[in-house]
Amino acid sequence: MTIHGAGKALLLSGAAVITVGISACTTGTPVIPHDPCRTVPIRDNNAAGTSDLQLRVSGPIQLPVHPGTTTHTSGFGPRWGTHHHGDDLAGPVGTPILAALDGIVVAAGSTGEGPGVGFENWVIIDSNVDGSPVSTVYGHMFTAGIHVTPGQHVAAGDHIADIGNAGSSTGPHLHFEYWQGGRLQGGTPIDPVTVLPEIARQNGGAPPSVEDPHDSNNHGDQDSNVQLVATSRSTADCSGFGVAGGGNLAFGTVPAEFEPWLRRAGGVCPEIDSPLLAAQLQQENNFRYGPNAPSSPSGAIGPAQFMPGTWVTWGKDYDGDGTVDPNSIGDAVMSQAHFMCALHQDVAGTPGDPIELTLAAYNAGPGAVLLHRGIPPYAETQNYVAKITAARAAFTNPNSRGRFTPKASSDNSQVVAAAREYLGSPYVWGGGGIAGPSGGGFDCSGLTSFAVHAASAGTVTLPRTSEQQWSVGVEIPIAQAQPGDLVFGNWGPNGPGHVGIYSGNDQMVHAPTTGGVVTEAPLQAGMKARRVM
Repeated sequence: MTIHGAGKALLLSGAAVITVGISACTTGTPVIPHDPCRTVPIRDNNAAGTSDLQLRVSGPIQLPVHPGTTTHTSGFGPRWGTHHHGDDLAGPVGTPILAALDGIVVAAGSTGEGPGVGFENWVIIDSNVDGSPVSTVYGHMFTAGIHVTPGQHVAAGDHIADIGNAGSSTGPHLHFEYWQGGRLQGGTPIDPVTVLPEIARQNGGAPPSVEDPHDSNNHGDQDSNVQLVATSRSTADCSGFGVAGGGNLAFGTVPAEFEPWLRRAGGVCPEIDSPLLAAQLQQENNFRYGPNAPSSPSGAIGPAQFMPGTWVTWGKDYDGDGTVDPNSIGDAVMSQAHFMCALHQDVAGTPGDPIELTLAAYNAGPGAVLLHRGIPPYAETQNYVAKITAARAAFTNPNSRGRFTPKASSDNSQVVAAAREYLGSPYVWGGGGIAGPSGGGFDCSGLTSFAVHAASAGTVTLPRTSEQQWSVGVEIPIAQAQPGDLVFGNWGPNGPGHVGIYSGNDQMVHAPTTGGVVTEAPLQAGMKARRVM
């Protein structure tokens, strides 16, 4: 099937139902998120000079492997208590992985989950499919088996990687996903077999039997059986789509005038991402800019607080207005990114965390870091590094990381780990459930439903509302709460109106209310605890 032939089926089968129910986490009219992510942007934003991005329409989709080199071993849908967002093609380590569509590589390397977790490594390619934004995702490669870099243009059939066995993998295979609306933009995953039936025919070249649940013949008549439903998208007009590193920044966490520049700046080098730069700008001058922006007592100026001597070397006219201005957002943010990338190289080989050392070099100078063989013993610098590294998570798009995968032990503390994967996700009334976010985010009980279900490998499914969840498990004194226990508050005549996940030290991970994001915050007064695992 060609992309043109699949267009109508994609529009319908790629849609996800938004269930609007009664949530106990807030009151008032439900907020249904805007859905602007329907077309590929000609530019990645509206700020002049930030990008000349234009994704050409891709040619027909192709198999992500050479025919007959792999076996289709697992399909799209519920699996092991979670949702399997793609199809698995098993083959020997080193089997070539091919780009399925023409496009731009926006991620290549670590998922940020750590060794042995999730995919561990992945490649994401953003493509223009008849004007619609589509991401294809390729997972479980070894680091040495990735042959593309972010920002690289590829054509369908290009050799982009090799099959590996990294992360939470049951054996060497390619995990392949197809996302309508963009993987990093909070789009909708659909079964790749829907658009590429040949995937299910990789069992030694033989077609699947009619009983095979992944046979394209068993997906039903797309024209007659599918319901017309609203699609789930981010609220951010495909921000960062088709831009290397552009999807790493969480939506709506920085002033609108900074967002396009930060998305572009996150692609200057792979080590310095846009969430880090955003946290740094917050610490430096709290996103203040322009001729009236305050300067530091030492004379540092602009949103990135460049010292005049440093600006002479690193300041450039990135916004194209003919002036190299440290108080200009574009000039300052892009210069900040280039300077940070250079500092990262300057401190390479110094003992310690490379990002923390780079931040220390920005604050105290690379010479001080090299002299002290680490973060200098200056209170200002140590406080600077600590604040920015702590704030970075709040600016990080949860879609830019791989998904949480529970350990076999399914212990209580993994509930916290599962919820933390979505720090920064928008609060959406009625949003979320055991399969993850919906409508672009979570409400309070949607988050707890997902985290408990994921951490228990599907063995514990909570009711949907906070009042109903209060009936599960056993109540324990709040002073004896352990990480992973549920904490309930906002009590009313029908029970608790809010629920979160205790994370330790009198803190909880929760989706607070309309206009907020999933965050880690102090417990509220009057909360009670229950152990559900």
